[in-house]
Amino acid sequence: MKKQDFIKAVAADAGLSQDAVSKALASMIDVITTELKKGREVNVTGFGAFKVSSRAARNGVNPRTRESIKIPAMNSPVFRAGKTLKEAVR
Repeated sequence: MKKQDFIKAVAADAGLSQDAVSKALASMIDVITTELKKGREVNVTGFGAFKVSSRAARNGVNPRTRESIKIPAMNSPVFRAGKTLKEAVR
């Protein structure tokens, strides 16, 4: 499902305009992104949690040249599904 299909489905289910759903979705993404940039966790009860995971620096190998490369430390966003979502999918 693409973003526009998702917006249409939520608008139809909630009885809202597609424009309102689009603005709400954009706002939700902005808030989650801002909180993750600050290193905070965002929990949506029954759905899941968004948080930042730190990855240590490590050595890797370029598969084309077999040359050893250094991969820098970085932060990555992580989503962990909540119990309700997991049970719904099962």
